[in-house]
Amino acid sequence: MSHTLPLSRRAARRHDREIFALALPAFGALVAEPLFVLVDSAIVGHLGTRPLAGLSVAATLLTTAVGVFVFLAYATTAAVSRRVGAGDLRAAIRQGMDGIWLGLLLGAVIALLVLPTAPAVVQLFGASPAAAPYAAEYLRISALGIPAMFAVLAATGVLRGLQDTRTPLYVAIGGFTANAALNIGLVQGAGLGIAGSAWGTVIAQCAMAACYLAVVVRGARRHGASLRPDAAGIRACAQAGAPLLVRTLALRTVLMTATAVAARLGDSEVAAHQIVLSLWYLLGYAMDALAIAGQAIIGRSLGSGDTEGARAACRRMVQWGITAGVLLGVLLAMTRPLLLPLFTTDAAVRSAALPALLVAALSLPVTGVVCVLDGVLTGAGDGPYLAWAMLGVLAVFTPAALLVPALGGGLTLLWCAMALMLLTRTVTLWARARSGRWLVTGAVRG
Repeated sequence: MSHTLPLSRRAARRHDREIFALALPAFGALVAEPLFVLVDSAIVGHLGTRPLAGLSVAATLLTTAVGVFVFLAYATTAAVSRRVGAGDLRAAIRQGMDGIWLGLLLGAVIALLVLPTAPAVVQLFGASPAAAPYAAEYLRISALGIPAMFAVLAATGVLRGLQDTRTPLYVAIGGFTANAALNIGLVQGAGLGIAGSAWGTVIAQCAMAACYLAVVVRGARRHGASLRPDAAGIRACAQAGAPLLVRTLALRTVLMTATAVAARLGDSEVAAHQIVLSLWYLLGYAMDALAIAGQAIIGRSLGSGDTEGARAACRRMVQWGITAGVLLGVLLAMTRPLLLPLFTTDAAVRSAALPALLVAALSLPVTGVVCVLDGVLTGAGDGPYLAWAMLGVLAVFTPAALLVPALGGGLTLLWCAMALMLLTRTVTLWARARSGRWLVTGAVRG
């Protein structure tokens, strides 16, 4: 017994070092990404209300598209890390190249669809007649950068699978800096208006994609991996990513349903909901970083056949997910009266947001567990289960959310429905994790 405890502690410290070596840089890269939109908003905001309103619509459409296709990163991480665990770096990079080619192809298709339909799309999403031309102009130009955005997603997954989250952090910081400089130069210096902001984003995204490709190509040459597109490999990547696409679409539907219900509650409630959701998202990045570490570590462990190591890493990451959720929840609960004045001076909005923020704070420990287990099962390649489980969560959440206005409830009750959604996800993910059915070993999940 005297030797067991120190060994357990040494194992825990080893897992901690590995988790945080991956999670901390991943957190920095995750935080850097929304700063693109923040910088664009700050610069375009000086052009007037109409350009800023147009940017808001167009940027929302772009970030939604990128969010929906995030499976390009997740599926690639899982597949590459399994090959790394099996000790076949050549096949790992070849698998990653298939993911990048898939990203480029999907990006080209989406871009070709957006270019002619941009004016109709922005009108469909509620842009006012005054803001619509700005939104369409920004969206049409930015569409040229969608293939690069998707390539960045897939290449990020390649490097995460190779257990490298530092390079994505450096590329994200460089991309953010270039985007800010280009926006200032093109919008204000060259006088291109909102078009300058769009071109700055396109150039920055293309530069980021070029940096990633340079790293991957160098690795491919070092290990003798082919860079040519392989139809079978690309098809396999698409098949692996399809369940994660369904899972992401179901999650997006949950969030859109919540916003639609909040809009029915009134202007003050939907404004308050946006504040609560934004803060919840921001704090969720810390848990998402743990999930990214989980994808890389679990995939590598299962690829090497180490099921006990995968179980131990899963347990440790769940512990850290709960710890992070508790700490961030307490922080949010204590600071919410100080945070709200930063977002609004409207007393009605503050009154609606204050109790809803408390519910969001209380749900953060559960959010931590959800993020970690989602990352673990994603890393294990358990996409089909994640898709069906998320569809079940959507089936539970939708009627609960739609009942809120019918019962005369407010924003706090809506966030109670959000908490129910998180609890339901926890149950489905925890049951799967406990079952051990995700512990499928080998370089390729059978």
